[in-house]
Amino acid sequence: MRLDRLKIVQVSLPLIRPWRTAYGDHGTVGGVLVNACSEGDDVWVESTPFDHPIFCPESSTSVFFNLRDIFGPHVIGKNFDNTASVINHLSSFRGNPFAKAAIDHCFWALESVKQHKPLHKLLGAERHKVPVGADFEVMDSIDDLLAHIAQAIDIGFPRVKLKVRPGNDTEVIRAVRKAFPDLVFHVDCNGGYSLDSLSTFKEWDRYAMAMVEQPLHHNDILEHAQLQAQIETPVCLDESVKSVRDAELAVRNKACKVINIKPGRVGGLTASKAIHDLCADEGVTCWVGSMLESGVGAGILIELAMLPNFTYPADIFPSTRFYHQDLVSPQIELQDGFYVKASTQPFTGYVPNEDQIAQQTVRSAEITDQS
Repeated sequence: MRLDRLKIVQVSLPLIRPWRTAYGDHGTVGGVLVNACSEGDDVWVESTPFDHPIFCPESSTSVFFNLRDIFGPHVIGKNFDNTASVINHLSSFRGNPFAKAAIDHCFWALESVKQHKPLHKLLGAERHKVPVGADFEVMDSIDDLLAHIAQAIDIGFPRVKLKVRPGNDTEVIRAVRKAFPDLVFHVDCNGGYSLDSLSTFKEWDRYAMAMVEQPLHHNDILEHAQLQAQIETPVCLDESVKSVRDAELAVRNKACKVINIKPGRVGGLTASKAIHDLCADEGVTCWVGSMLESGVGAGILIELAMLPNFTYPADIFPSTRFYHQDLVSPQIELQDGFYVKASTQPFTGYVPNEDQIAQQTVRSAEITDQS
């Protein structure tokens, strides 16, 4: 397959309300959309590292410039046999998984279109729907949080995820467990703690949570292994797993019992599938995470989540959860309250609204094959 043209679009998407985490409060989400053309077929994909380098060293601006100036020119006009050969071609460049993910997704998407096959089928999945969970940011009031959780339970969500940060954690966890004794829930720390908080983590063992997600430093595997050896609650790694190799090291060193897989964070669908397969072989639970993508990227997450070892309900949201107006048609909706369904059409079935994309565009560029 050969890429003939890449249109790269940096967007800034305003949220309905700020998303509050250990990183701070965020009113917009920064992403990069890529429109790729190959021999008459074209697709839109998305990679969403946020506006600023807070989740990882990349940002939407760095991804845009790397795609425009380095990665895009490096792949345009060249022939590739498969996605593995694309990743190998990019391997001389270190890091930058979100930028590499955008290129990787282009080839998966185009192959899906050329084979007239939904993306989940191309990935090897057989399921047609999977459950998703309910997520809640840090809130000003525990009573407000409990009310939102009660609504999620009424809908039927099979699990709840809570953002916590130092000073807004144990009291929240205690209140949630007291109010909902049988609730499956976990907390996401976004790397906001250290081993100095060991007594806090041991106290959390009392509340029978499904996991504690990314409790320690975003680049750490060793100290997560030390923590997991001293607490009963399963540790889930998110930011610490940025590649297949990171996942292998985490599993080998028993740094976690769960891995959250976000395609952008690990370098794309090729790496996501490899980590999924590794986890299946090693008996490690995995699940699909979200970077608050628009429907362009969320459609890709839905297709990925159909793989069989994604056994914990995913972080995939309806369009109305975060955005007044999503970038796709149809809008992403939950089925039967808390399920997402796989596409029956090539790729994801969600069609980008180019007028809406234009309204949210920060900058754009185009690369064409000059050969």
